[in-house]
Amino acid sequence: MVFNKQFLKNSLTALIVAVPLISFANSTQDSVHGGEEAYHTAKLEKHGEQHETAHEASPAEKINDHISHHLQDAHEFVFFSDEATDEHFGFPLPVILFDNGLKVFSSAKFNHGESVAEADGNYYKLFHGKIYKTDAAGELTFDEHHHPSNAMPLDFSITKNVVSLLLTSLLIFLLFTSLAKGFKKKGPNALPTGFNRVLEPLVIYVRDEIARPNIGEAKYKKFMPYLLTVFFLIWTLNLLGLTPLGINVTGNIAVTVCLALFTFVITQFSANKEYWGHIFWMPGVPVPMKIVLAPIEILGMFTKPFSLLIRLFANITAGHTVVMGLLAIIFVGKAQLGVSGSIGTSLLLTLFISVIELLVAFLQAFIFTMLSSLFIGMAVQEHEHDHHHDHSHGHDKHHTEDPEIPVI
Repeated sequence: MVFNKQFLKNSLTALIVAVPLISFANSTQDSVHGGEEAYHTAKLEKHGEQHETAHEASPAEKINDHISHHLQDAHEFVFFSDEATDEHFGFPLPVILFDNGLKVFSSAKFNHGESVAEADGNYYKLFHGKIYKTDAAGELTFDEHHHPSNAMPLDFSITKNVVSLLLTSLLIFLLFTSLAKGFKKKGPNALPTGFNRVLEPLVIYVRDEIARPNIGEAKYKKFMPYLLTVFFLIWTLNLLGLTPLGINVTGNIAVTVCLALFTFVITQFSANKEYWGHIFWMPGVPVPMKIVLAPIEILGMFTKPFSLLIRLFANITAGHTVVMGLLAIIFVGKAQLGVSGSIGTSLLLTLFISVIELLVAFLQAFIFTMLSSLFIGMAVQEHEHDHHHDHSHGHDKHHTEDPEIPVI
């Protein structure tokens, strides 16, 4: 069977966009308000410990809980909650478990972590965003580190982050399909129309400012599908995270790990023999130094993608935490500033940080793509060595004209 180049490129681009959706459903964290507290309250009552009054959470605890809820993945979308009635407004997502067969049901059965879900005679409890097998009473057993020791089914649920990735992937696919059709129909030199006028300058920017300088004129086209995909995916997800939907996809360590792994795999499988020669047997240095440098270079292969994933994860998480913390001034500053003063101060600071976050959203996508192209370029570029040439051959083949830069 023969596959043409265009088919392979399109398949690789679709795979890069879609694969992150598979591996993040099981990476949910603390996303249920009061789940642990409710469980411990029931546990204490069961052992006969009396409490005259229930513990009232302080404003700082409530704020920390809300920020944690915003930053983490969840099995449901919760837009806002009413503390007076303890009602949550949003919509549930499908839970897909593999536990002696496929189990599919709505996350509404968990009732925000307060109820036990039953599926085909099996019982499951949602605790700190993770699903554990339990009994009809919802009993969980804990180890000495206070971690549940119950069995966990394989979780392939469609979580909040997965839904966001699906929608973002679909949006990118539709936008670039439209852009490609426009070029195919009108030609590469025709002026774009509609939203393509926004996309084309960005595509040219990635090509001329990121891919060409770092990878080189001869080989940059091969990696353009990946660089464009990762740039627009990260940027769109970052912008989506600034909306009131409570989405923090690029602040999920599993997402950044997956993106960094793609850069790592593409870099290593595209590397030429000179790249591997510099890693395992550094040219131009004494043999003892070659032996010393080899482990350092091998370690450097893994520290590069590690820096990619940590930089993206830390910056996006920090930005969301700052914005949520500034909004919390409304609640903690009532006594000192008054209601109107705290609201005005909080909104002004939040607006200022949000504008900076718009810049950070683009900057982090740019940095990830720039470093990815730099690592790929280091692996695929041919290293020129000093050669002695006769000055009489000054007009040989090395003196070539500057190639014309084509227009997309």
